[in-house]
Amino acid sequence: MFTTEQNKTRILVLNALFITLTFLATMFINIRLPLMGNGGLIHLGNVPLLIAAFVFGKKSGAIVGAFGMALFDIVSGWTLWAPFTFVIVGAMGYVAGLIAEKMPGKKVYVHVLAVVVALIIKVVGYYFTEVVLYGNWIQPFGSIPGNIMQLVLAGVIVVPLANGFMKRVGRSNSI
Repeated sequence: MFTTEQNKTRILVLNALFITLTFLATMFINIRLPLMGNGGLIHLGNVPLLIAAFVFGKKSGAIVGAFGMALFDIVSGWTLWAPFTFVIVGAMGYVAGLIAEKMPGKKVYVHVLAVVVALIIKVVGYYFTEVVLYGNWIQPFGSIPGNIMQLVLAGVIVVPLANGFMKRVGRSNSI
């Protein structure tokens, strides 16, 4: 098998790969919704994030989500959002990976539950972030449809593929 040093290197490379995929999918595969307030941004960055969380576990999910999406915020002009994104999306990846690792039952249902919980973290986290940034309790409601659509779209793509990825990589749930 792998030595400890080889395994650490493998984990580092896989996390870097998925951070890059998350960043690229967020940066280049997105649609800005013309809604009130911040409006919302639909992107596919949650797809590699959820794959990393489901296949490689909670630590990878947290690292990939936090760094991949915060990097997008930094380079795309949303720099003020980066610290919030780091925490919110890092939490999404961690919790989705934790559910996928620890929850018993048929994996398709476990993964659906993980996506739903990640969706709740995203909607609540970004709602309160917008309240803090804009000082308005009503305006942030305009971003909720985009946040919901992001995770629903990611879930529709990832849930059917997750078991195949896990088998292909030769992992049950973690590195």
